[in-house]
Amino acid sequence: MLTAHTIKIIQSLDKKKYRQKYNLFLVEGNKIIKELPNSDYEITKLYSVDPEKLDIKTVKNEKILPGELKKISFLQTPKDSVALCRIPNDIKIKETGIQIILDGIQDPGNLGTIIRLADWFGIEQIICSNDTVDIYNPKVIQATMGSFLRVNVVYTDLEEYLSNYKYPIIGTDMDGKNIYRISYPEKFSIIFGNEGNGLRASTEKLISEMVTIPRFGKYQSTESLNVSMSAGIILGEIFSKK
Repeated sequence: MLTAHTIKIIQSLDKKKYRQKYNLFLVEGNKIIKELPNSDYEITKLYSVDPEKLDIKTVKNEKILPGELKKISFLQTPKDSVALCRIPNDIKIKETGIQIILDGIQDPGNLGTIIRLADWFGIEQIICSNDTVDIYNPKVIQATMGSFLRVNVVYTDLEEYLSNYKYPIIGTDMDGKNIYRISYPEKFSIIFGNEGNGLRASTEKLISEMVTIPRFGKYQSTESLNVSMSAGIILGEIFSKK
């Protein structure tokens, strides 16, 4: 049986300050949990309504009741198990080919979807501004569908990082060059800005080239695309030429 104290701690992990306080985040669902032992993430505790379905012997798996699972799950329809995982404190920026940079993304669903897109296209790293939504937000983790395990996500001061970056930096904007009419280098960064405000001025001044997705609709009245939708279209075009 889960104690009231344990329930309280797990419930608090939907807030960044408590994730930082306890150095923990939550992963839900057997499918993703089964991938954890093959990743760099350490599981500290497992809770499951059916422990036999989780063949993970490196950590104790505690059987709980469906009602208890509902209390510690962040999903409207709780799944079968939850895992408490330790937040790593030694994530470093790696040398990669194509990478994504996110400048102030705030919506957890957008970040999770972009991480999933990166995984799909084989992009190994995403660099985030310090004010981008936390990757360990439960909604981000769920939206990645496990892709957070395979993409290196690093938070840093973007202006400082980009000032020392030695490859082309491609920005995304409504007034950029047509993505279908340009060529892309072997190594570069593609930057996506905040959902409402786009790229901040301090980031924009460091960009080598700006690109945009042209509109083909008859009325040309759609103001913009969702940032994760834009990322999918642009990445699809980039990799169609590889």
